[in-house]
Amino acid sequence: MRVGMIDTQGIRQRWELVGSKLDERGRRVFAAGEVRAAGWGGLEAVSQITGLARSTIGRGQKELDAVPLPKGQVRRKGGGRQHLRSRDATLIEDLRSVIEPATLGDPMRPLLWVSKSHDKVAFALQKKGHEISASSVKRLLPALGYSRQSNRKADEGSKHPDRNGQFEHINAKAIAAQAAGQPVISVDTKKKELIGNYKNGGTDYRRKGDPRRVKVHDFEDKELGKVVPYGVYDVGANAGWVSVGVTSDTAQFAVASIRRWLDAMGRERYPKARELTITADGGGSNGTRVRLWKVELQKLADETGLVLHIHHYPPGTSKWNKIEHRLFCHITQTWRGRPLVDRLAVVELIAATTTKAGLKVESALDTTTYQKGIKVSDAEMKTLNIQGDAFHPEWNYTIRPRSAPDRSA
Repeated sequence: MRVGMIDTQGIRQRWELVGSKLDERGRRVFAAGEVRAAGWGGLEAVSQITGLARSTIGRGQKELDAVPLPKGQVRRKGGGRQHLRSRDATLIEDLRSVIEPATLGDPMRPLLWVSKSHDKVAFALQKKGHEISASSVKRLLPALGYSRQSNRKADEGSKHPDRNGQFEHINAKAIAAQAAGQPVISVDTKKKELIGNYKNGGTDYRRKGDPRRVKVHDFEDKELGKVVPYGVYDVGANAGWVSVGVTSDTAQFAVASIRRWLDAMGRERYPKARELTITADGGGSNGTRVRLWKVELQKLADETGLVLHIHHYPPGTSKWNKIEHRLFCHITQTWRGRPLVDRLAVVELIAATTTKAGLKVESALDTTTYQKGIKVSDAEMKTLNIQGDAFHPEWNYTIRPRSAPDRSA
């Protein structure tokens, strides 16, 4: 069939014969050659037959007259569709800011989950001025170390109506503190570990046929006992401190661990710090209802002169605590398959923990005997210089020094 003087049937036959066998550049050049042979009106006809855009055929026409590309190369350097990240300089930073308040992790795995849908994330980014779709968000998140959270792991128990509001509150306070150059730490107790030649989950490299021999039963050795790791994760520095306790997980031990982080790492990194923001779970030795926790924090504020801002995660959301997926999971990976034969081994393995992101960890044994069951009276509570925030004061409060610290000693 001819349209005017153009043999459209011949063009179609040739395209059907070779089009599927050509690469991207080959299809462009083929179409351009047909246009040139057809003459006036050929561009429209060839575009309709091949399905190639006029602009694509136009590039092919330029390539007909250009210096040939190296063998195997179908595009000139810099050609092709640019990746979102290269076209939008602030996209990744804004993406992280959108999903950070809705991120949690499994303490046993270095994995981050996102509880917001791709559509909601894309909408939030569009409001910030980015041209991005939900499908693009879906492609970007895995590259940043994130995955969607399964339904089972999204349901962590009681769902307080202000749960998401508290996440946003914590995130806003942490960002403000870091912007002011003040430290933000995440604290928690890692699970107790048996000391001795016991099986530890995971695998370790050894000579083939020579597995490590461990005890059959995990009965606690009365002499070696257990250890209690309490961690302090510096969010801004990507650095952690772990005190390895040998007695009980108490509020005194928790605050002593924060004090040791200050002495070992915090003061050096933040010599001009006036405030310290602490994020913690709502339960355990640093729980919202633990009076001794607040008493010990008051002592720390009095000693250091620091204003302490404490923010607890709402009930049933412990996995959102950053220390879980930025420190504890990596420690667990470090000692997988290795029996914790003595206390020194625990300290050394913790201190050997690193990541590609540059995580630095220090650790030390704390042999202090911490007494359980210490009672705090109402009268002692009244002496605390503590003030609750307007938003959920039971979760968010500030403890100020009762007087300027004595630095004469």
